[in-house]
Amino acid sequence: MKSIIWLKKSLAISISCALLLSSCASGSGSSGFSVGPSGSSSYFKSKVKEAPGVEKPKLDIIVPVFDPGLPKDPDKYEEAGIWPELRRAEASRFAYKMKLALEKTGAFGAVRVMPDATATGDLYIMGKIKESDGETVAIDIKAYDISGKRWFDKSFEHEVKKSFYSNVRNKGKDPYDPVFKKAAERLVKELDYHAAKDLSRLQSLTNLRFGANFSEQAFAQHMQVKQGITTLISYPDDNDLMLKRVQAIRVRDQLFTDQMQPHYEQFNQKMDDSYNIWQKQSFTELAAKKQANREMVGNALAGVALIGLAILSGVAGSNSNSNSGYTAGTTGAVVGGMLGAKFIEKSFQTSQEAKFHREALAELGQSIDSEMAPQVVEFEKTTLKLTGSAKEQFAQWRKFLKQIYEQEATPDVQL
Repeated sequence: MKSIIWLKKSLAISISCALLLSSCASGSGSSGFSVGPSGSSSYFKSKVKEAPGVEKPKLDIIVPVFDPGLPKDPDKYEEAGIWPELRRAEASRFAYKMKLALEKTGAFGAVRVMPDATATGDLYIMGKIKESDGETVAIDIKAYDISGKRWFDKSFEHEVKKSFYSNVRNKGKDPYDPVFKKAAERLVKELDYHAAKDLSRLQSLTNLRFGANFSEQAFAQHMQVKQGITTLISYPDDNDLMLKRVQAIRVRDQLFTDQMQPHYEQFNQKMDDSYNIWQKQSFTELAAKKQANREMVGNALAGVALIGLAILSGVAGSNSNSNSGYTAGTTGAVVGGMLGAKFIEKSFQTSQEAKFHREALAELGQSIDSEMAPQVVEFEKTTLKLTGSAKEQFAQWRKFLKQIYEQEATPDVQL
């Protein structure tokens, strides 16, 4: 009884505090400052107005596997509430989810997930996981173009609502999807501040930076690097044999990176079931702790309570002077005991199921850097078998391309 009264008082105090905070918040400016200079968020870049009929080129995007956001000291994992194997698995999953969100906008060219940022693209989306506990997901996103200029550095967050799981329309959906949608929409918005001609120059710069990977002497003259930013100062003639050569190699490189995408897709699919169950269970556990909801505590507590009532019922029945009272008490004890046992059994089954999925996720997290399927690649009648992790295979592929390029003494000599 006392606990119920205490709960009611706590609820009343919480509501009063919430109303008080709400009224305080409404009295201040939207920027958080009622007087003085505005915050930095009040400054905006000017949008570029294009001439009628001018279409902006669609830039290719590289999304490296996310930084899992693990503390440097492993002893702090538990303190931070981080499950390291899961975070490593999420690092690949989040990059793939970012790819899907960007593709859905239709505003970009090819979007590819890669092991790191050494792959060639016009834009790079560098992600880091700040928080992921089933209820709240937060990511840091830094967007850079091939020149090294940063387009934005921003955090995105999404809180999963209880209604998500109760809505049948959400079956099969990932509750974290909105955070990737926000980040993708932010990048689309950024395109408004870049002229079509500037985006075209970025694509030209991408070609030259790719070429410089094979022959720095031939292409470095067209670029200028200052304070880490690469600027396009000229461009080879379209008939330049060196340029044609690297363009042919780049097409093959793009095909190879496309062939790597199913690796990340399959990893995401393999992770789906166990991860979705973990999200829901983690959400429920957090809700139970925050809201002190007895129902959320779990079937085990309900089972213990029913068994306790069954014992009391049995004691009351045994002390009853009437046959009907004795029978009712005994029946209550048996039924209560059976129900309690079923709740405990269900709790045990749930924990066993949770253990199974947790182990599956841990295994996936530990296998992030393990071997992907070996593949045999061929280019200009030369073949190579690639083995190892995705990162290792990509490094072998780039080395292979460079060897092919260097086999020619001059650009006009055919292999």
